[in-house]
Amino acid sequence: FPWCTELLSSSLSLFLHSFMSHLCILLTLLLPRSSCAFSSRRFSWILVEPPAMVLLDYHLLIAILFFFFQDHCFYHGHVSGHPESWVALSTCSGVRGLISMNSTDTYYLEPISGVDPLHHSLLSAEELPVKGGNCGHGHHTTQSNHISNLLSSFHSRVKRNAWGTTKYMELYIVADNTLCECHICPLTYICVVVSLCVQFYRALNIRVPLIGLEVWTDRDQCIVTEEPNATLWSFLQWRQKLKSRKKHDNAQLLTGVIFKGTTIGMAPLEGMCSLENSGGINVDHSELSIGAAATMAHEIGHNFGMSHDHDGCCVEATAEQGGCVMAAATGHPFPRVFSRCSKRDLDSYFQKGGGMCLYNMPNMKDLVGGKKCGNGFVEDGEECDCGEPDECTNDCCNANNCTLKEEAQCAHGVCCEGCKLKQAGTMCRGPAGACDLPEYCTGASPYCPANVYLLDGSSCQYGVAYCYNGMCLTHEQQCLQLWGYGARPAHDACFEDVNAAGNAFGNCGKDEHGNYMKCEKSDAKCGKIQCHSAAKKPKGTNAVSIDTTIKTGGIEVKCRGTYVYSTQDGQGDLPDPGLVMTGTKCGEGKVCRDRRCQNASFTELETCIARCHGNGVCNSNGNCHCNGNWAPPFCEKPGLGGSVDSGPVQYDSEFTHSLTHKHTHTHTLCQAVPPSAH
Repeated sequence: FPWCTELLSSSLSLFLHSFMSHLCILLTLLLPRSSCAFSSRRFSWILVEPPAMVLLDYHLLIAILFFFFQDHCFYHGHVSGHPESWVALSTCSGVRGLISMNSTDTYYLEPISGVDPLHHSLLSAEELPVKGGNCGHGHHTTQSNHISNLLSSFHSRVKRNAWGTTKYMELYIVADNTLCECHICPLTYICVVVSLCVQFYRALNIRVPLIGLEVWTDRDQCIVTEEPNATLWSFLQWRQKLKSRKKHDNAQLLTGVIFKGTTIGMAPLEGMCSLENSGGINVDHSELSIGAAATMAHEIGHNFGMSHDHDGCCVEATAEQGGCVMAAATGHPFPRVFSRCSKRDLDSYFQKGGGMCLYNMPNMKDLVGGKKCGNGFVEDGEECDCGEPDECTNDCCNANNCTLKEEAQCAHGVCCEGCKLKQAGTMCRGPAGACDLPEYCTGASPYCPANVYLLDGSSCQYGVAYCYNGMCLTHEQQCLQLWGYGARPAHDACFEDVNAAGNAFGNCGKDEHGNYMKCEKSDAKCGKIQCHSAAKKPKGTNAVSIDTTIKTGGIEVKCRGTYVYSTQDGQGDLPDPGLVMTGTKCGEGKVCRDRRCQNASFTELETCIARCHGNGVCNSNGNCHCNGNWAPPFCEKPGLGGSVDSGPVQYDSEFTHSLTHKHTHTHTLCQAVPPSAH
């Protein structure tokens, strides 16, 4: 914390020994003002000078009066002597938040409603009144949700770990009118929810800066009803308009409307970074902010490609301890960890090119909560920022004033090593998947250049598919994902016959009323995916095979679809993991959008490729990425390859040479214009 809040384990054990009938915590607070008052049923009022020590008993009421500034009232810390612990508190209108000792022991501190504003309760996780509920995403089942690490000054300070490159998901939060009416201080409540939610992703090396917060105080800007399906797609359509006025990676709606059945959240699988699907909806279903935070982290997990945990996934925590984050249903107590299966899903998503928008540093001016030395983000006037002095492990940065140490050139970034800038041309980000492109250090910045990838519409998988948001989406890939090794798409007749039914087993999604829609013949390959597979059943505990045999051309053909059932009425199965993904090629020059096979207009690609003289491909910025031996920007002069966006290519990089040679054979929807046409 800015005022260093920690739990002292040595004092804790001594206090437990003295008071055998109660579990108590000794809290040390360094306060910004000269005095602070405390009260409880056991202890009389006392006046203290900072630093002060307070005994907190979660069976008793406690009172804490903080004279904190309201512009910075979101803080985090740790439990002394417990490296796996973390503390996340808000001092806005009272003190509330979480104290997590480890994956099994967690306590929740909050003001007591209807009592003197000084009075607070401290509850163990098992005592939290968290209502049960289901995720509307009809995938597998188990029990889980989340907690991991948090904001400082509202944004998390993360120590980079070995699990891949740190990624940044720029989050935009929207609160609907119903939620606004339910809370006296909706902004404070929303910020508490977000600050807890982003904690969950710190352990996955994903930072979640909040760059936008919108509260619909007068009326809702999209349809928000008891039907989660209609609400989700209405919000996602609204988000597309938001994207044009406010840059962000993902948007989440927090609503006070209670959905039909037991659904408390919904989000498209693998929707992260896409214009159409990068978002989700979340019900404020609990009296505690942790309830909505856990749901939001769960739905964001779906956007990251995480499916529901199936049996045997969650070995990190028992059901009694809360289970894992990606359980199909919210349990009691709330979950705090991601399972190994969730981590595997996330890794697979990144490996195939998902999350292309997450590699770029956020604009520091957009951060909600204001700038501050010690929040882990390098902002205007700072040379570095490694967090608070007690957590900084960076040898190149002075944590006290966010300046570089003597003789240090840099402190952060993959192009910084040993406090020195790496040589220009050093590869700093290799390609992830068939539609990605490499980036190289510039020699002038510690950060890798912004991530770029092949422009939408570029051909991939030997002409079978098109690149879309940096991913090469094919029916075959989705069959493998659903059925496992050896699976492949079924005959076209399977798609046409099964998806014409307009029922749970064959459809082109749902309409705004939640009813299944029949697929027109031309749209059949954008409905429920049909596969051939020797597997007994599709992956996932709740997934069953829907086998259909049809006759085409005088022969019988077996079609295998999937259905994810629910034991809860009204849970729904949307977004359906068995539906063909947006951006999948469904015909020559056509892709799936809004469950229809639509003409793909890639005019930007056509314009760009004409400038590359047949010696390169087009990146997501509309610039030429030249093959080896050709120079940017237009690939008409000898050079080393790359683009104006990639950073300078190093000549002796064998990997780079082979990579650019590979992309020489990448085809596009249009033919390259001869050099003379430039």
